[in-house]
Amino acid sequence: MQDDIYNPEYVKGLFNRMSTSYERMNYITSFGFSIRWRTQFLQPLKITKEPVEVIDLLTGMGETWRGVKKRFPAANITAVDFSEGMLKYARKKSELKFGGSIRFLQEDVLNNRLPSNHYDFVICAFGLKTFSTEQMAVLANETKRILKSGGQFSFIEVSAPSNSVLNFFYRIYLGSLVPILGRLFLGNPREYRMLWQYTMRFGDSKKTEEIFNAAGLQTQYNTYFYGCASGVSGTKEH
Repeated sequence: MQDDIYNPEYVKGLFNRMSTSYERMNYITSFGFSIRWRTQFLQPLKITKEPVEVIDLLTGMGETWRGVKKRFPAANITAVDFSEGMLKYARKKSELKFGGSIRFLQEDVLNNRLPSNHYDFVICAFGLKTFSTEQMAVLANETKRILKSGGQFSFIEVSAPSNSVLNFFYRIYLGSLVPILGRLFLGNPREYRMLWQYTMRFGDSKKTEEIFNAAGLQTQYNTYFYGCASGVSGTKEH
C-alpha cells in the first residue's frame, strides 16, 4: 500500500502551504547552491538557438526558467504543476520577468493530457523526492511518451551525501535547523520537516536512473557538490 506522504493530494496540499516561502527556503536549505544546480543540471542538454519545445515538470515558482532561456533563447516553455499555490507565484514571475511568455498547465504529471512525441526537452528540478518507486516508473514512462525521438531530459534532486561526515552534518541541518527556519517563515515547522523526510527516503538518484533506463531511455547518472544533489539525464533514442 502506498505511503500517504506520496499521495498526490497530500503532496499538493503540502506545497500549497509552503508556496509563500518555498523559493527562499530552497535557497537557504541548499546553502545557496540551488541556483547553481538549476544551471548545472541543464548542461547535459544540447545547446541550440533554434525554436524548441521545453516542458518544465513540477515547475514550482519557475526558478529554472532563467537557465532555460540562457541555454535555449528561442525556447517555448510549458510549465506544469498541480499546486495552485505554486502556480500563482509562477504566473507572476512569468509576467514580470518573461513577458508572460510561459505556458501553464495545472496538471498531475502522473495523470496528464500532455501530447505524445512533442517536446524536445523535458526538465524537472527538485521534485523527484515526492514520488514513490511505483510513481517514479510512471514518471519515466510519461517522460518517454512526451519526448520527441532524439529528445533529451534532465532531472535533479537534493540528495543524501555518500560521504559519512558530510552526511552526518547534512542530516542535522535538514532535520533540526530547517524546521526552525520553517517556523520563522511559516509559524509551523511541520511542512519543512516533511521535506527532510522525503529527502532521507529518497537517498539519491541512482534508483531513479535505473527506473528511467528500464523504461527504455538512454540514461546518465549525475552528482553535484559531493552528492548533496544528484540527478539523471539522457535521451529518447526512438
